[in-house]
Amino acid sequence: MSAAIAVFGAGSWGTALADLLARRGHRVRLWAFEAEVAAAIAERHENPSYLLGHQLSLQLEATTSMGAAAAGAEAFLIATPSHVTRDVLGQLGGHLPANPLIIGATKGIETESLALMSTVAAETLPPHRYVALSGPSFAVEVAGQQPTAVVAASVDQTAAERAQELLATGYFRVYTNGDVVGTELAGSLKNVIAIAAGILEGLGLGNNPRAALVTRGLAEMTRLGLAMGADARTFSGLAGMGDLILTTCGSLSRNRALGVALAQGVPLAQYRREHRSVAEGANTSLAAVRLGVTHHVDLPIASQVADILFAEKPAREAIGELMDRTPKPEH
Repeated sequence: MSAAIAVFGAGSWGTALADLLARRGHRVRLWAFEAEVAAAIAERHENPSYLLGHQLSLQLEATTSMGAAAAGAEAFLIATPSHVTRDVLGQLGGHLPANPLIIGATKGIETESLALMSTVAAETLPPHRYVALSGPSFAVEVAGQQPTAVVAASVDQTAAERAQELLATGYFRVYTNGDVVGTELAGSLKNVIAIAAGILEGLGLGNNPRAALVTRGLAEMTRLGLAMGADARTFSGLAGMGDLILTTCGSLSRNRALGVALAQGVPLAQYRREHRSVAEGANTSLAAVRLGVTHHVDLPIASQVADILFAEKPAREAIGELMDRTPKPEH
């Protein structure tokens, strides 16, 4: 059965999901902040700014008006960058029906408040049902209808199943999960490890260091998740290990590309000026370090990534410090 769905955020991920939903037969309106993005989608059925080379569904509508996007919608999918999500949801709140379904597809943590996106939604929106959508899913491959599997996590099983029903297609498989905290943490923290993987690549290092990084990165993510009440199984699933493998090894990863650039001497400020899409892992590294302090969890990889990004620590020095840490048992 088709539904009216509003998608907020017309970057690559929001556009790919909006296109998927429209091709699924839903009535979809996509809200874009940039007028030129909305115009390109509405007039030419493409988003050259964020999803170049993909023809979008003819049924997909686009607008810069929040009210127009939200009108009559049953479900609201949020795919805005994490640093603007609070503001977007604050503006959206007045346009929502009673007890709407909110599907959060943003992978990030607020740097100052240290809030996950589910918490941001709880603090800014009227009563709603929240589902976190995460997993190994490059937008360009979803837009190309390549087989993909993700997780829809909610404390409300019925809400998770509704999101599953709305999104599932022959090429986009959706599993349900009850662990919102673990799903959102995993989806955010893996971006930090992906930056580290890019740094290794940019320094010309090989498979041994990358395998060590991915394995110890997963352990680091899991430690923090457990301290925050998450389920350890989430980190060995699609939102954890699956997404970590994709973003540390996949050539399409924005966070991995940022790491490569850092290793080659490009400062973060310059990289951000030259790239329109957001690499969420940069700000997340700061949030992760602060969460580690709050929950008394050691996060050596995230700490070194934050120092490389924001304290201009040389990458090779950071790797040396990781390797010279006090010997300890694996578990």
